Amino acid sequence: MSNPLQQLAEHGQSPWIDFITRDFVRQGELASLIAQGVAGLTSNPTIFEGAISKGEAYDDQMREVLRTTSDPREVFLELAREDIRDACDLFRPVFDASGAIRDGWVSLEVDPDLAGDAEATAREAQRLHAIVERANLFVKIPGTEQGLRAIEETIAAGIPVNVTLLFSLERHRQAAEAYLRGLRRFRDAGGDLATVASVASFFVSRVDTEADRRLDEIGGHDELKGTLAIANAKLAYQTYKDVFAGEEWEQLRAAGASPQRCLWASTSTKNPDYRDVIYVEELIGPDTVNTMPPATVSAFLDHGRVERTLDRDLDGAKRTLDAFAAAGIDYDDVVEVLEREGVEKFATSFRELIDGVAAKREALVTA
Repeated sequence: MSNPLQQLAEHGQSPWIDFITRDFVRQGELASLIAQGVAGLTSNPTIFEGAISKGEAYDDQMREVLRTTSDPREVFLELAREDIRDACDLFRPVFDASGAIRDGWVSLEVDPDLAGDAEATAREAQRLHAIVERANLFVKIPGTEQGLRAIEETIAAGIPVNVTLLFSLERHRQAAEAYLRGLRRFRDAGGDLATVASVASFFVSRVDTEADRRLDEIGGHDELKGTLAIANAKLAYQTYKDVFAGEEWEQLRAAGASPQRCLWASTSTKNPDYRDVIYVEELIGPDTVNTMPPATVSAFLDHGRVERTLDRDLDGAKRTLDAFAAAGIDYDDVVEVLEREGVEKFATSFRELIDGVAAKREALVTA
């Protein structure tokens, strides 16, 4: 009998995990989860900061790296590269079985401090891809206004991209269009479209956190709490279906292109009053990904309910956005704030990561 993660796959959704540490990769835990149905992995600076700066798992390698460089950013990349490569290798059978395009991906993020510079972001994406040297690496690029050009440039260079930090329906559409422009350029330059892919990481629970906070500020409308994030994601899925359809898309598909699937990110439940797997259960549908932290993976394996929900009651999703507008909640401002804060939080996490690496470096040098 299949477990809930495997049942997600039966519905066309790929369950991924949002976590990485060296012990997690090397001591069998990740392999065990792959056997249970986890089909990909995402990482971020916060996860790496906790892994590298605490404990001793990286100390021996760091001592070796410090013989050739003391730049904490380069030290981090040397440490992260090894973990990412190991994870890519574990997922390679999944990648190959999925046709080297759908699953088995591992994501590594471009330095968020570069988010305002499209050219620097594109250059760094190409550098990360070259450093890791794995076909199943996704380079994560923020889907900000400045990031759109970097996404197009990176896809045009034949490098797979995980577009991250998407909150708004409009920005999600723009990210999909940037992917299409990159595909056309890559094709026109003679590239093999079957070798490049993308996902659009659409953040979920943070939308409810911000919307619920604003509802508390104005008072009333408690019936709207916990509803905007799921409605927003359902409408994003409709954008996906709209963009990746029609004659022009079919020409790209015939040349080997794959659509930029929606990846539901930030799917842990922040409000303890909500069901702990609500952002998994309510967003199940074909040709999507849900990346979950370990606690959510465990909870879903334990008591997740699986049925197709993603395209259920779309009129209700639209009414939800209208109801927020009627209540005085400005959707455009909500998602704009979330995007700005998302970039700031990731940049802060990356700086904390680099500071942590620097502190560990000093401790090892003076030991």
